[in-house]
Amino acid sequence: MSNTEDRNPKAEDIDTLSAENILYVMNEEDAVVIDAVRSAIPSIARAVNEAVEVINNGGRIFYVGAGTSGRLGMLDAAEMHPTFGVSQDLFQVITAGGDEALRKSIEGAEDDEDAGRNAAAVITEKDMVIGITASGKTPFVLSCLDAAKGKGARCWLITCSGTRVGGGTPVQWLDGIVTIPTGPEIIAGSTRLKAGTATKLALNMFSTAAMIKLGRVYKGLMIGVVPSNKKLIERAERIIAEITGCDRGEASRYLKLSGMKPNVAVVMKARDVSRQEAERLLAGGCLREILG
Repeated sequence: MSNTEDRNPKAEDIDTLSAENILYVMNEEDAVVIDAVRSAIPSIARAVNEAVEVINNGGRIFYVGAGTSGRLGMLDAAEMHPTFGVSQDLFQVITAGGDEALRKSIEGAEDDEDAGRNAAAVITEKDMVIGITASGKTPFVLSCLDAAKGKGARCWLITCSGTRVGGGTPVQWLDGIVTIPTGPEIIAGSTRLKAGTATKLALNMFSTAAMIKLGRVYKGLMIGVVPSNKKLIERAERIIAEITGCDRGEASRYLKLSGMKPNVAVVMKARDVSRQEAERLLAGGCLREILG
């Protein structure tokens, strides 16, 4: 398998091209990403099923990464609460170099194995850890995964290259590996390009599918949305009105009665029950089951 450090033959003369032709070359390479991610769907699906089991058993999901990989993990984790209404703590991120590395480059931090092991202190046997490393061999990420595995956590890796520690020993102790074969970058080793795009797609798929399986989506609607601003309040009202058939004024009233929880408001209206009863029903099943 080609890795992200290899030279891309399509880039041999890229520094002699016009801006437009540079972009055409990049666009052609970006097209590789879709098929590469598609080839990884079976392994992503297994990770989704494990995540659902972990969350149902009271565990959390941790993304672990360095540089671009850590930032992509943060992007995904940050959207879980406002989009699906889950706890702010359900999806968390461990990044080489800490929070400061999310805003600026601290690339040397990725080599700190001790820091990776120490970062696993917050992980328990109930949790699932997703290591993100395009190269498949980032020391911080692998050491954190190793320490987390020692504590009994589920440990997975998302990579766009091989899966051998330092290019040598196979990483066989992981619970699963998502390998996305994006091949050499247009700028050799610059994994913010194809590898970064592929990783973002894979994380989108992983977290979104897990939330769907956990009942946080109904007929393609964002029923767990946290209506924290005008746009999201209007979205929540539209969702309630669309599902129950009521008008926007009534949808607004039920949203307020529900404590600003669209899924609770839907059950209150559709089943003609109190907020407490709606919350009890939702705790025991998904919206589709409740509405029949």
